[in-house]
Amino acid sequence: MSKKFFNSPLGLRLRNIILLIYSKIEESIRFELVVVFGICFLISSIFYSFANRMLAKDETISNIEYNIEEIRQNALYLSQRLNGDFDEEIKSIEEKDKIFSILNEYNNGNTKIYITDLDGTIKFKVNGDVHDKIDIYSVINKVNKQEDYSSEKVFLYPLKIGEDRLYLFYYEIPTPYITYEYYVNTNSFLALFLSVIIFIAIFIIITNKKMKYIEEIESGLRIISSGDLSYRIETKGKDEIKNLAENINNMAEEVQRRIEAERRSERTKNELITNVSHDLRTPLTSIMGYIGLIKEGKYENEKVMKDYLNIAFNKSTQLKNLIEDLFEYTKLSNRAVTLETRKVNIVEFLSQIIEEYIYVFEENNLEIETKFQDSNSLVDIDPSKMVRVFENLLSNAIKYSFKPGKISILTYEKANHVIIKVNNKGENISKEKLSKIFDRFYRVDEARNSNVKGSGLGLAIAKNIVELHEGEIWAECENNDINFYVKLKLFEYK
Repeated sequence: MSKKFFNSPLGLRLRNIILLIYSKIEESIRFELVVVFGICFLISSIFYSFANRMLAKDETISNIEYNIEEIRQNALYLSQRLNGDFDEEIKSIEEKDKIFSILNEYNNGNTKIYITDLDGTIKFKVNGDVHDKIDIYSVINKVNKQEDYSSEKVFLYPLKIGEDRLYLFYYEIPTPYITYEYYVNTNSFLALFLSVIIFIAIFIIITNKKMKYIEEIESGLRIISSGDLSYRIETKGKDEIKNLAENINNMAEEVQRRIEAERRSERTKNELITNVSHDLRTPLTSIMGYIGLIKEGKYENEKVMKDYLNIAFNKSTQLKNLIEDLFEYTKLSNRAVTLETRKVNIVEFLSQIIEEYIYVFEENNLEIETKFQDSNSLVDIDPSKMVRVFENLLSNAIKYSFKPGKISILTYEKANHVIIKVNNKGENISKEKLSKIFDRFYRVDEARNSNVKGSGLGLAIAKNIVELHEGEIWAECENNDINFYVKLKLFEYK
């Protein structure tokens, strides 16, 4: 077809139909199979039509026929001529020459013709037997019983010549002749068999690519089921088979994720037991040691004893805080905490926390700076839980800040959320350490006997609390700038 045709309205409509069919074939394996089946059927039908013509056998059937109808027509035509139906009117039976002339025209040697009166008396005859009268009733009976085609046939017709009423008896033995019928066998079994083979062959050729892909999926599924959960089946096309491959990959990924999570949980449980044992044993050993010294009286004076008791008390407080943090982290991790949320102005909330930490900032030679973009940022939070988040972030900033230094707290709104940023300057933290900073018992200095106080659960607890509020918390570090971000949804009026 020419380019002009495809640019015409009809051509554009045809092209759109073709594109629609093609997209349906791509997206639906069912539709594709229907189209493929139709194409295979059409091609095999066309092949069968041509093959059947080439392979069909012509058959000739011969039949023996008798000219009975010709004899009847001759007898009828003769009676019509004698009755004057063809402008050959005979006025009287006395015109014998004319009558015989007509009768002889039908004499072919096998014909016997009689003309009788109503009583059967013969008036004219051609090749007739030697008798003068015919039994009309027996002839009529013979006419009614003519069944054998090969026997002599007789036809009886009434005549009226002039004023005379007569009968015409026409006898003749039928002449046999052979007729041929040509019959074409249009149902060639070989053509039908070849058409079925063509249908199957074309169907296999067209669907070969799709069948190979199904075999790839089956092979991939076998590999995954054998335990190689990292194997992924290549996705091809846009139809349901591609969706099947994607679902198998998703299933493998989900199973792998759950197995890894289970292994990680088991590993974490072991680490938790180890870390808790270490962190509990260290202060407990100190407490028992100093109390033991007092119990055994191994002190120089009362002042030394009080110093031992103060150390034991401080270690007990540290132990108590660690146990409380551990219980709280466990409850938050298991989602065993119910939030009691209410509408809170986050700026006022932060200002109150900062006010309570003023003494701590001054004691650590730190300056506090606030920059609140919007003074009316409302959030739906549990204040008793969320205060722990910002206390942990501020405590963390105080511990790891250069001193003297400055801690900045900023808030700004973005896409129906409020973002709180806590900034301080301290030792640079690598990306690898930042990725673990919210893990339980993780400390940036990686030394469990560090002089920096804390349970190592503060940031892990903060992360769980923020996630319970459907928020986000993350850390960034560039050179000596350490930034912690908390992202919370703004309150929505319903």
